[in-house]
Amino acid sequence: MWAIIKKEVKSYFLSPIGYVFIGLFLAMCSVFFYLDVVYYGSLQFENMFYSASTILTFIVPILTMRMFAEERKVGTEQLLYTSPISVTKIVLGKFIAALIVIIITEICTLFYLGILYCFGTPHIQTILVTLLGFFMLSMAYISFGMFASSITENQIIAGVITIGFFIISWFLPNFSEILAPLSLINMFNKFPSGLIAIEEIATYITFTLFFVILTIIVLQRRKSVK
Repeated sequence: MWAIIKKEVKSYFLSPIGYVFIGLFLAMCSVFFYLDVVYYGSLQFENMFYSASTILTFIVPILTMRMFAEERKVGTEQLLYTSPISVTKIVLGKFIAALIVIIITEICTLFYLGILYCFGTPHIQTILVTLLGFFMLSMAYISFGMFASSITENQIIAGVITIGFFIISWFLPNFSEILAPLSLINMFNKFPSGLIAIEEIATYITFTLFFVILTIIVLQRRKSVK
């Protein structure tokens, strides 16, 4: 599995994909850092992530839409199926590689935290909880984006499905409280308050596992047909 992780991480940074993802996210974070933190003379670094989390909705497909769709389109999917590495390890390897890009992105945001330390002492516990929540949200988003990529050979369609699902999920609590757990971004809003939301963490993990397993099942069935 390490070989898959290494290959995928390299593919993100030997192509523009990783740089575009990180660059876009940090560019928007710069705007939100000014509007939500600097403008109000605040030391609450976590406020930036309320707005930054919405950007994640639109840029996660940059990481996920090519995961399996591209393999099918260029004909290299068969090589994956005939390799000695199991489908489960392939899926997990690609998933972990995308998470590594997220971790690098989060580390880059600490630059803004360094700026705040020049003016005072931000609340480190709240910041850590916020970064944890952002990671959990990213993890759930990547799992669904990966699933969307596994059901089509068109990267654009995979991206549209991913963004469409995320946007729809924003409004689910407006229709029914029962559907509230599916609104991933609304669940994130507790974390910047410094609350370690156990129920939300459990939901994120369950959501992630569900779509990772679903992706494995889709690919296993396709492999058996081949």
